[in-house]
Amino acid sequence: MSGIRGVDRAIGVVLLLVLAGLVGLGVADNRAAPTRGPLSGPAALATSPTATPVTTTFPGAATTVPTVPPTTTTTTPVPVPGPVTAVGDSIMLDIQPELTGDLPDVTVDGLVSRQFEAGIGVVQADRSAGTLGKVLVVELGTNGTVTPSDVDAMMQAAQGVTRVVFVNVCVPRAWAAGDNAVLAAGVARYPGVAVLADWNALATPHPEWFTADQVHLSPTGAAALAALIARSA
Repeated sequence: MSGIRGVDRAIGVVLLLVLAGLVGLGVADNRAAPTRGPLSGPAALATSPTATPVTTTFPGAATTVPTVPPTTTTTTPVPVPGPVTAVGDSIMLDIQPELTGDLPDVTVDGLVSRQFEAGIGVVQADRSAGTLGKVLVVELGTNGTVTPSDVDAMMQAAQGVTRVVFVNVCVPRAWAAGDNAVLAAGVARYPGVAVLADWNALATPHPEWFTADQVHLSPTGAAALAALIARSA
């Protein structure tokens, strides 16, 4: 019997040693396991210092997506250095004092009842004489219709000019709406050179800017039109 008890004790000791070894291995594995840190690579989303974080929820997860703030643009043309030639009708004569104050380098050529076609001849003569400015302001259409071919002929006469400013009309005349449509379409045909000074849109809400005939301008209206042209030139 004593022999059997000895065998049992030996077997028990062996089992205890095996069990201790297995526990030691488990502890070692846990110590060797890497510690989890922040995500990197594609799973980590870098944020821009100028971006605004926005949280977007997807099924089962939330992801932070940077959005760039919208940029603002301006439609005011960049000023062109150099002399300005302004050709127009009696409205141009109305604004001459204000325009020369806003644009010191301007040469004003206005004439009562001048038609658009006559203005083309003025620009051609100035170009031939070498007196045409870097910027040409065309304020014509008050006294009659303007056609697409008139606009094209004016642009042909103004070859070499950096910018041509077409001033549309604001008068109670049957041809006014048609003239304004022709001028807008003409400006669109010459991007980068021709620009529109939209006097009609600016002045329509202000009947007080006009004299009793609803055509010519009060001092306040003259100042407003001169400032519009100066911003466009």
